[in-house]
Amino acid sequence: MMLLSSVIGLFETSFLQQYKNQLLPSHKKALGAMKGCRTRHSLLMLARCGECEEQVYVPHSCGHRNCPHCQHHESQQWLERQLKKQVPGEYFLLTFTLPAPFRPLAWAHQRKVYDFMVKASWETLNTFSQNDKQLQGTPGAIAVLHTHARNLDFHPHVHVIMPAAAIDKARRLWRTKKSGKNTPYLFSHTALAKVFRAKMLEAITQEGFVLPKQHPDKWVVDCRSVGNGEEALIYLGRYLYRGVIQEKDIVSCKEGKVTFRYENSKTKEMVFRTVSGEQFLWLILQHVLPRRFRRTRNFGFLHPNSKRLIQVVQLLLGLDPNRALGWIKKRPTMCCRHCGGVLRIIKTRIPPIPPTRLLAALVPT
Repeated sequence: MMLLSSVIGLFETSFLQQYKNQLLPSHKKALGAMKGCRTRHSLLMLARCGECEEQVYVPHSCGHRNCPHCQHHESQQWLERQLKKQVPGEYFLLTFTLPAPFRPLAWAHQRKVYDFMVKASWETLNTFSQNDKQLQGTPGAIAVLHTHARNLDFHPHVHVIMPAAAIDKARRLWRTKKSGKNTPYLFSHTALAKVFRAKMLEAITQEGFVLPKQHPDKWVVDCRSVGNGEEALIYLGRYLYRGVIQEKDIVSCKEGKVTFRYENSKTKEMVFRTVSGEQFLWLILQHVLPRRFRRTRNFGFLHPNSKRLIQVVQLLLGLDPNRALGWIKKRPTMCCRHCGGVLRIIKTRIPPIPPTRLLAALVPT
């Protein structure tokens, strides 16, 4: 396994020279953060043992949401919040994809087009739910924007996890949709794609953007059952705060090239891709989102403002919200190397100290 910080150290200079005309300030900030993550150049924390009073310095993680080396705790916290909102019923994972001819437009106007995609996805599902004979109400949805394909190419799409249920606030009714005998069914993916396309084209046109000269009449929306939704939430949480690649998937780095692996979505087999070191860094950095852009959003009865409503539904339907949290591992504690006691952080953001002093004090991570 190669550390991403090591890859950056090897190719940073040539990368900055080769891609200088394409880099944004957010790209450079992400590159600098990931390069120094948990290295001797990073800020330090001072930890003290509660048993023997031993004090040690621990490197800070960079905290950048695109860094694969940290943010594990934040991903777990997000997953726990979503699992606590689970409701009885079958869950579906819907994927709204932006066609290839629109990707240059999305790249040039990322904040706007990404926002259009998330909103159009929700508005489409809300419209279908309101008009559905079995639901006739407001659904709940968790939307997550992804900009990458599994091979790290630029491929904007929105994943939405949605239970087949809705709330009719006017009549105070909770309704669920029953699937067919053999195949789980929520909505027609063809009809969803038509409405999503219409909403996106309207939003792009109203903003004054120029549409591509040639763009497809048929767009792609995928809709599939995911049981109780736990596995789908885990999949989305994996890339929410920890970048677009895990460091264990960086296989090798030699002769100026980097090889990484990814799973083919159709065959489920591992595929290896080899690119130059500079291109590898660009494949990662092109997915850095605009500053303060919210990648994940909750809508309908799964909105953060609907906590009490969810609790009432869970109580009335006899669902224990903590049932799904039993398998989640607790955050590991740091232990003293001398007595095994628990280390507690007493000071943070300490400037780096000379390597000779740091070597004797650092705790293995």
